[in-house]
Amino acid sequence: MSKKKLFIIGSGGHASACIDLIESINSFKIVGIFSDDKKIKKKFSYSVIGTTKDIFKYKKITNNVVLGFGSIYNLKKRHNIYLKLKKAGFKFPTIISKKSHISDRSKILEGSQIFHNCTVNAGSIISENCILNNNSLIDHDCKINENVHISTGVTLNGTVIVNKNSFIGSGSVIRDNIKIKSNSFIKMGTVIKNNV
Repeated sequence: MSKKKLFIIGSGGHASACIDLIESINSFKIVGIFSDDKKIKKKFSYSVIGTTKDIFKYKKITNNVVLGFGSIYNLKKRHNIYLKLKKAGFKFPTIISKKSHISDRSKILEGSQIFHNCTVNAGSIISENCILNNNSLIDHDCKINENVHISTGVTLNGTVIVNKNSFIGSGSVIRDNIKIKSNSFIKMGTVIKNNV
């Protein structure tokens, strides 16, 4: 089976992780990287072929794109780029590590990235353009709204709702039935027992 071509936007640490994830599932061929850091010409064996705004010139090659930047402190920027490219007809494959457990009774929506050793349990929904980083646990009946970044080793217990454009820092634990408001920034190692 031939691999689908795709582009990556970004050339930092998250792009490195995305390249590893994409290569591990062996379904896509990375054909170029777009980066606004003009000092970077290559990421591993992949060439930087332009800045973010240049991607529109290359749409005939493929309209598949992965956002390879996390924008921890400004998730709205990531969301705006996603919406702009989507409006222009670009597609965002859902990338899921084979090393993760995703319940058949859960849903993972367009453009979300599920990294290694994650668990998404029954009844949970991961909305568009989310990141579940390595070793995160999403228990039953959680709702992760669009453009949320769940960092490494986070635990969300049952029926947690995380609203859009929020970041949950590494090692955080969120009690069951908690709601996290939109645009929240949860620091590393936080334990949350009440609604935020």
